[in-house]
Amino acid sequence: MKEQLAKIKADAVSAFQSATDAAGLEALRVKYLGKKGELTAVLKMMGKLSPEERPVMGQLANDVRAALEGALEDCSKKLEAAALEQRLKDEALDVTIPGKQAVIGHQHPMNIALEEMKDIFIGMGFTVMDGPEVELAELNFDRLNAEEGHPSRDWSDTFYFDTDSRVMLRSQTSPMQVRAMDTMPLPIRIVAPGRVYRKDEVDATHSPMFHQVEGMVIDKGVTMADLKGTLNAVAEKLFGEGTVTRFRPHHFPFTEPSCEMDIQCHKCGGAGCPTCKGEGWIELLGAGMVHPRVLEMSGIDPEVYSGWAFGIGLERTALRRFKIDDLRLIFENDVRFLEQF
Repeated sequence: MKEQLAKIKADAVSAFQSATDAAGLEALRVKYLGKKGELTAVLKMMGKLSPEERPVMGQLANDVRAALEGALEDCSKKLEAAALEQRLKDEALDVTIPGKQAVIGHQHPMNIALEEMKDIFIGMGFTVMDGPEVELAELNFDRLNAEEGHPSRDWSDTFYFDTDSRVMLRSQTSPMQVRAMDTMPLPIRIVAPGRVYRKDEVDATHSPMFHQVEGMVIDKGVTMADLKGTLNAVAEKLFGEGTVTRFRPHHFPFTEPSCEMDIQCHKCGGAGCPTCKGEGWIELLGAGMVHPRVLEMSGIDPEVYSGWAFGIGLERTALRRFKIDDLRLIFENDVRFLEQF
């Protein structure tokens, strides 16, 4: 038995050292140290030994088992180290290989126009405000002097949430005028960009969902000349020096007097084309002096304070700014179109 144990030890150690992978080493462990392994088979013969031989052979068998387990652990660590080294070689990063160019996005043309507009007004001392798109008709109409029966309140023009026409998708960002007058100290200079909704048919210059930038100034001694001067300065900042504008008389319930500001069509230079519907001009915004009644409803004395307000279409600003001939292109998300900006 002593010779058998010595042979098992020598054979097992040699086999462990020659193993090339973890699976092979595990198979050798089972062969020599498993329940049906060679060492176990020898140990089962211990019952045939005399009482004097059993302690000696038992100690020898334990020494052989300890030696095999130690050799097995050493070989396992070597295989793990070798496998790790090979993995590091296989997964090594070659920094000399050209990398894949990352595609970096950019701002949407409408957002570019918005940021430019915000920068212009912030530079003039205006505060940028944000407000809810789901609005009360009280703020969208009543407080802006558009009483019941006004055409803009009709169901054919406005998106309502309830049958009594009190909750709606705002049709303009003008309610922010009311919110500003109710919460801000005088004097007030604000611009309020945001989405608005009207039941317009989709064409080259209209959409049922679009963006508007509302602006308002309330102070002592404010006149129509301040309004025209400010808007002309903004137009030249946005569209370039020498931009041609015109102001036409108009009517809005929340301003008196009121006007609309047009810019010369960028597509035809005023000659007339499909983009401007043959008129040579594109309506950009509506404006006017804040109606005294609107001031009074917000607790502001119209004998002391006056103001002006405007609402400008952001999409139309982008059309003119980037010489786009169809508003629908802005909403279609065609990458071929957007990559041009």
